[in-house]
Amino acid sequence: MSKNVAEQLVEMLVEAGVKRVYAVTGDSLNYFNDAVRKSGKIKWIHVRNEEVGAFAAAAEAELDGIACCAGSCGPGHVHLINGLYDAHRSHVPVIAIASTINTNQFGMDYFQETNTIKLFDDCSYYNQIATTAEQVPRMFQTAIQHAIHKKGVSVFGLPGDVAQLPAVESETAMQIFRCNPVMRPSDAELVALADCLNAHKKITIYCGIGAAEAHDEVIELAKLLKAPIGYSFRGKMGMQYDNPLEVGMTGLLGQPSAYHSMHESDVVLLLGTDFPYQNFMPEKNKIIQIDESPERLGRRAKLSMGLCGDIKDTVSALLSLIKEKEDESFLKAQLDFYGKVKKHQQTYIEDRGSENKIQPEFVADTIDKLSDVDAIFTVDTGMCCVWGARFIHATGKRTMLGSFNHGTMANAMPMAIGAALAHPERQVVALSGDGGLSMLLGDLATIKQYNLPIKIIVFNNRALGMVKLEMEVDGLPDSETDMINPDFALVAQAMGFRGITVSNPADVETAISNALREDGPVLLNIMTNPNALAMPPKIEWAQIKGMTASMTKLMLGGKMDEVFDTIKSNYKHLGEVL
Repeated sequence: MSKNVAEQLVEMLVEAGVKRVYAVTGDSLNYFNDAVRKSGKIKWIHVRNEEVGAFAAAAEAELDGIACCAGSCGPGHVHLINGLYDAHRSHVPVIAIASTINTNQFGMDYFQETNTIKLFDDCSYYNQIATTAEQVPRMFQTAIQHAIHKKGVSVFGLPGDVAQLPAVESETAMQIFRCNPVMRPSDAELVALADCLNAHKKITIYCGIGAAEAHDEVIELAKLLKAPIGYSFRGKMGMQYDNPLEVGMTGLLGQPSAYHSMHESDVVLLLGTDFPYQNFMPEKNKIIQIDESPERLGRRAKLSMGLCGDIKDTVSALLSLIKEKEDESFLKAQLDFYGKVKKHQQTYIEDRGSENKIQPEFVADTIDKLSDVDAIFTVDTGMCCVWGARFIHATGKRTMLGSFNHGTMANAMPMAIGAALAHPERQVVALSGDGGLSMLLGDLATIKQYNLPIKIIVFNNRALGMVKLEMEVDGLPDSETDMINPDFALVAQAMGFRGITVSNPADVETAISNALREDGPVLLNIMTNPNALAMPPKIEWAQIKGMTASMTKLMLGGKMDEVFDTIKSNYKHLGEVL
């Protein structure tokens, strides 16, 4: 019996290495669903919301190189959007099957009709809709190639009637090409780069996710240059471990040490990073950027040199041109300062908080100490990112996933689903905010349905913590940031797995330890301090004035207790300001 188009698509997904399709089935997607069932080589993961499916696929793609999600016509497409934006901005290869209405109804304002080309155009590298069986194999092969090599989302529009048509074999190549070219600057550019680095005494290297595969080469370069190494949040897991020259992160989530090092340097060398915050970039020294995508060069900082290249290939070729420096004074000064920063950071951990006001720094540090050496962590956007950035440490085997570029709430739990399905042999820990978890709470049922051994640690501060901080530094009293939450532990129990509320700091370590040892899923609802703040390494006078104005407005509004709790909880930051 001849195969239909839907079955042909499944065969091609199998050939590309796709293991799962994350989707909610329905109407126009049903023939594709049936083709997955018949194949037996791909598993259909029934999420409760297509957004969760897209986040899960993004996590799997970041871990394993490619993944697939799907949404049926109309609302299914719209639900995919947020997760696909996140995947695309994170540069991970995701194939999205957007099944849609029958072709004879196009343009008729038919039930659940959406224009997939317009809808997905801003969050994809390839976005086309097939209207004949002849088009399908060539278009789908092109979609997969775009996702893999451009590192982003490809959307394949599949009308319901086309999915049922007899498949037509393509006349062109159908295999998936995975190419790994050597990519580095020209010899002349490398010589110019080496001349600049050799000529200056004080150099800081700052790494992003693009340098993750060049850990050893970057450290070798830094040793020759006597250069401290800073890194972005997304670059942390690839660069922090076994690194005697690291000085931490900068940016909103980082520490003052990397910020200080970059601003004290003669030259800052940016490797594989598209760090978004111009406010944290130095302005008076030389900045050199190397990135595999030349369109990113110079859009975050004023460059003295911008070069295109893979970081591992480029640094490997550069090493022989570098003259080892003898003066270690700059490096030693930055490492000494970083040592003081880390010592100061311990004060946050030592203060465990009180009942229903457990310090989140203590919670994150406990998670770090008790989790496996190869654990996968997912972090919600907001305060959970701060705690993950500052207190979860790299080992060379750990992975941390988050919405680092798109910055959406609610990503941690769905990404944990994708990670747990893709890597059942590894421990998966989700650092979830109460606000983020609330958004997609229904997919706790997906975790139970597939009995995924995810450990969800809810930092339940009963507030939109990062938004609250943003308002306060602007001198505004926090408004509409408080949250009246359900008992998340009881919700987990209602979904069919273990849920525990932790209110006392003395119970934190035992609760986390027991949860990590549990075979199945566990949700820990930890009642953290709603007034714990996380100030960035660059604290400006305007922010201090803003906080003062905010506290004054709160006092005048009768919120004296909140003001005193905020001051008491964050006195430790005074050392950073002064």
